[in-house]
Amino acid sequence: MASTGVNVLRWSALGAGVFYGLYHQASLSTAAKLAAVDRDYKHKQDLIEQAKAEYTKRNLPPSQKTTGGDIIRDPEDKNFDLEAFLNAVSAEQQ
Repeated sequence: MASTGVNVLRWSALGAGVFYGLYHQASLSTAAKLAAVDRDYKHKQDLIEQAKAEYTKRNLPPSQKTTGGDIIRDPEDKNFDLEAFLNAVSAEQQ
């Protein structure tokens, strides 16, 4: 038969293991919930950006939309090419 000190050590190790298991499980489930919230937020953010792009595309004035040979006529666009725009305008006037 085991001594009293060994039994106390065994029960203490068992209790510590149970408490550690509960703590670890709680931290894992919290991390999983936070990851799910982040994924949901990112998805909503992507949908909002897509909707803004569609709204902008639909509501541009006709003079700023691309016409004829994919010439960008909006000077605020980052892909605006002044030389191509001027060539297109001179070709339209002829």
